[in-house]
Amino acid sequence: MRRVKLDKIDRKILRDLQDKGRMPNVELARRAGISAPPCLRRLRALEDAGYIRGYHADVAPDALGFGVTIFAHVGLTSQAEADLVAFEQLVADWPLVRECHMLAGETDFLLKIVAEDWDNYQRFLTEELTAAPNVSHVKSMLAIRASKYKFGVPVDVDAVG
Repeated sequence: MRRVKLDKIDRKILRDLQDKGRMPNVELARRAGISAPPCLRRLRALEDAGYIRGYHADVAPDALGFGVTIFAHVGLTSQAEADLVAFEQLVADWPLVRECHMLAGETDFLLKIVAEDWDNYQRFLTEELTAAPNVSHVKSMLAIRASKYKFGVPVDVDAVG
């Protein structure tokens, strides 16, 4: 990946795409204050440089029958790099796990898990997660509601460099 020095226009493009990913290039260019062809070139450069990792739809979990979100703190018996990587590879194959973060501190991993209901999560917990090699303990927290849900990072259009 080659790095691109971000200017104000690049930051506008990133901010606007992050807020509304299906925006047509013509609209994106208008918002950035440039014409469509250079906007598309900048967009491709941002993709090639790794600033844009992909494009996704924000699917409503409850509309597809996933009524609960659980955050699980997972502790492992070993924190050797090979064991950490093995756990991450195992998690990658579990569709209910939507995010996996390795943490510093008392908990080794934080997982964001969606399930149809609490019983479905309990089955996943007992049959998959706690049965996994090297897992010593799991602390589950059921999300009651989400009051803020934002993709990505705050993009400061006026930042220098």
